[in-house]
Amino acid sequence: MNSGRTLAVAGLLLALATVSGAFGAHALRGHLPAARLELWETAARYHFFQALGLLGIGLTLRGLDTGMLRAAAALIVAGIVLFPGSLYALALGAPRALGVLTPLGGLAWIIGWVLFASGVWHERLRE
Repeated sequence: MNSGRTLAVAGLLLALATVSGAFGAHALRGHLPAARLELWETAARYHFFQALGLLGIGLTLRGLDTGMLRAAAALIVAGIVLFPGSLYALALGAPRALGVLTPLGGLAWIIGWVLFASGVWHERLRE
């Protein structure tokens, strides 16, 4: 993803994370058991912080547009779909088998952030 697309997706994901947090705090409270509400809150928190990180990648792409950083952005987005996405679904009562996607999302984030760090480090060495 290029800088403009990454920034746009980050903005949309941040808005969605805000809506999700508010929905959990106001609409779901009292309607879900505590354990499932905690899953929702965890999903919203990770969703927000990773989307904020994606915003940082988008800003970095403005001055340093490399394949590694573009791949990092794509992996962060995939991680948001998989990690909080599966937790949101589980909180709403989806089958527990969907929980296998959660660690895959975490793995996508780890690889994405390592690619980001490697890409920035590699460019720093070129200077």
